[in-house]
Amino acid sequence: MPELVLVDTDILVDVGRAIQGAVDFLAAQRAKSELGICSVTEMELIVGCRNNAELAELQKFLSNYRRVKLTEAIDDQAIEFMRQFRLSHGLLIPDAMIAATAMVNGIALLTKNRKHYAHLPGLNLVPYP
Repeated sequence: MPELVLVDTDILVDVGRAIQGAVDFLAAQRAKSELGICSVTEMELIVGCRNNAELAELQKFLSNYRRVKLTEAIDDQAIEFMRQFRLSHGLLIPDAMIAATAMVNGIALLTKNRKHYAHLPGLNLVPYP
């Protein structure tokens, strides 16, 4: 089975907008890895839905990704990230949860927003061009 990597919300938003670079990037990643999403990413995308049709389309889209659920260890790591980096780097709760999900599961995080995560020690980032 291919290695699992976590896809950040920002890339999925670009794919949903049919931005060709994002579509191609994820296709290349899918060819070598299983793509997953944090449950926080799913919630962020749900917030962007304006009606039931969009919600249904989102659920269909997300069925192509493995949801990585939150655990107590992820919760603890996210809180520690917030303690260490909220004041110094402006770390936001969703980013802390997504980063902790990748860190605790020992998987890479594919992201467009490197500045949101670059300061988190031990996080394996795969940048989106």
